[in-house]
Amino acid sequence: MADYAENEQKMDCALDLMRRLPPQNVEENLVTLLEIMPEATEDLLAAVDQPLKVRQDATEGKEYLACDYNRDGDSHRSPWSNEYDPPLLEGSFPSDRLRKLEIAANEAFDTYKEMYYEGGVSSVYLWDMGDSFAGVVLIKKVNDGTVRSKGSWDSIHVIEVVEKGRQARYKLTSTVMLYTVASAAKGDRLNEINLSGSLTRQDDRELPVEDTNAHIINIGRMVEDMEFKMRNSLQEVYFSKTHDIVNSLRSAPDLNEARNRERLQRDLFGQLKSRNE
Repeated sequence: MADYAENEQKMDCALDLMRRLPPQNVEENLVTLLEIMPEATEDLLAAVDQPLKVRQDATEGKEYLACDYNRDGDSHRSPWSNEYDPPLLEGSFPSDRLRKLEIAANEAFDTYKEMYYEGGVSSVYLWDMGDSFAGVVLIKKVNDGTVRSKGSWDSIHVIEVVEKGRQARYKLTSTVMLYTVASAAKGDRLNEINLSGSLTRQDDRELPVEDTNAHIINIGRMVEDMEFKMRNSLQEVYFSKTHDIVNSLRSAPDLNEARNRERLQRDLFGQLKSRNE
């Protein structure tokens, strides 16, 4: 019992550490962590989200995203051709019903990606789970650094669906990994500003299902709402907070001018308050 509690504590500490380290270095940090905790290899690989890899479907000529959810052994399945690369004859494939839904979902999120990201790569993978099913929506957008800034946005939305007649319960777990670097001039590493991190949120809804395609609408709405909330949270945490910290250290306008403005605001607020009383 003591050994189990100790292992759980080590695992919690390892995951907490990975959440605090830059997401662009997650692979290097994970390798180092596995060398320290080889007994937790399987658990760590399953629990730690890694940046998505872009691959090319040789059959369809389209890009897709590779991760643990479409991996079988050393091969990854493309959502476009439904083939594994390298080829795998006895790999895991969705049922015919789910494959049709997967094709429609990939087309829908390809449009969604163009609307909100103006580029990037998206992939949707579904798999059977008894009487229900689960899936993952992946989106990756990279700024390659052709200007003075570069960065990457990785969205991983894992969805579990339990069908109940004309209703379905959806449990969504979303993770966003953000990495952005800005510099005074391209290649100027001495004056770089690096903002990076990850955020995970969950949502649970029960929604009506008139037909199979209604799942795409329901999942799409949940992903859209979640990404909107998470983007606002990231903007507030990373950018607004950084702006506040910089201003608290060194004010852009003259300090006397800023103090006079604050004093004037307090006087106006006091006068308005006294009138209302």
